[in-house]
Amino acid sequence: MNAIKKYSGVVVPMVTPVDNSYRIDRSATPILVDHLISNGAHPFILGTTGESASVSRSEKLALVKATINASAGKGTIYAGISGNSLYDSLEDARQYHDLGIGVFVATMPSYYPADPDQMERYFTQLADALPTPLIIYNIPATTHLSIPLSLVDRLSQHPNIVGFKDSERSMERLETSVSLWKERTDFSYLSGWAAMSHKAIELGADGIIPSTGNLTPHLYQVIYTSGGGHEGWLAQEKADRISELYQKDRTLSRALPVLKTMMAAYGLCQPEMLPPMYPLTRDEQRTVQSQTLSLFGDLNQINSMN
Repeated sequence: MNAIKKYSGVVVPMVTPVDNSYRIDRSATPILVDHLISNGAHPFILGTTGESASVSRSEKLALVKATINASAGKGTIYAGISGNSLYDSLEDARQYHDLGIGVFVATMPSYYPADPDQMERYFTQLADALPTPLIIYNIPATTHLSIPLSLVDRLSQHPNIVGFKDSERSMERLETSVSLWKERTDFSYLSGWAAMSHKAIELGADGIIPSTGNLTPHLYQVIYTSGGGHEGWLAQEKADRISELYQKDRTLSRALPVLKTMMAAYGLCQPEMLPPMYPLTRDEQRTVQSQTLSLFGDLNQINSMN
């Protein structure tokens, strides 16, 4: 593993704990934040797993406040500012910065198609105006855009652009990204392809961003610290079995309610969702939680290597 960069390690795209009135669950948020940080992970709030497109601006602010308070200065809190309005993204960033957020993550706006020239102009304009650094986020599954790596490499020279999170599932992109930025001390590559976390670290990625880390931050910490070793491979195998329970044969919008239901079995959040995603039925919740506990045991056991 290379020298540890500022933006590196296990960064968990945190689910947004909400109650049945669609408001931030202020009792669950500190429990979840502590679960992540105490296991060596850094929370990334208001990302895709965090239902960011469905969270109102006032509740986004409430989540930032609750997360900052719960973290008590430990770990790095990453905050998403993706949206279709540049003005809103910048306004949100300024408010989050005032509360203590030190690094932002953003996708391209997704309503209109964009070509590479428009992508470059957008990220440059955004980074120019942000009070603290930006990590570019590529996720074609939701934006329907793929940011060319050659463009990311040009943008990596911007003094306020410090990293790239790539959730596109392409081994060629993963390998190219590592080769482009592995030796850069001022720019980080973070893999958002959770099933390839061990491979990414083995190749030299600076960090991993797995949604299953909401449940199992310790397993992904083992993957990261192993540097691609055998213990990390074993942790990847177990993490994949857990991921399969909520992801197999499901679209993203169907998988996330199952993930929250699994987390609810361990008291990490409620199983509530924000429209257009909806919680499982009570019977479905009981089935999922019973299966989860039967297969993986309590919270310590699901995070263990056994």
